[in-house]
Amino acid sequence: MVKAVFLDRDGVINANLRRDGKPVAPTTLAEFRILPGAPEAARRLKDAGFLLVIVTNQPDVRTGLTPKPVMEAMNEQILQRMPVDDVMICFHIDADQCACRKPKPGMILEAAKRHGIELKRSFLVGDKWRDVRAGQAAGCHTIFVDYGDPQDQPATPDKIVGSLAEAADYILARAP
Repeated sequence: MVKAVFLDRDGVINANLRRDGKPVAPTTLAEFRILPGAPEAARRLKDAGFLLVIVTNQPDVRTGLTPKPVMEAMNEQILQRMPVDDVMICFHIDADQCACRKPKPGMILEAAKRHGIELKRSFLVGDKWRDVRAGQAAGCHTIFVDYGDPQDQPATPDKIVGSLAEAADYILARAP
């Protein structure tokens, strides 16, 4: 069985923007910026034998705020700079009641099935309560990247860090 690190996209790999005081995903390529240290952290995890899977909610595509080709171009920039093995995307909104939108673990479970991932040896890194809850529901160790933003629901991760680089340090120190 394979061990993996599941990575949220916005706020973990690339920078969020601020609108009305809240962190939000970029909606244009001009707004898109990969966070400093993210490619290097991903390379360290990959070199340690982890499969890297992005698991991202992208409701702005469904609602029309972000055109799908723009979202795909953002993902392509990540894939060009980081050794990511798979990208799982949920385009739904909460009202759709799907199994894939975080905090539900559908994307993680699908990736585990697709790649033979052993979830109890795997980690999820995210910057929202939804990420932490999805990782917990799937049976992963959870790491929360804390930017000091209030969360609209509580979640208790296994570790709180300030960046993907710090998350990588934690994972590599504890990897089974």
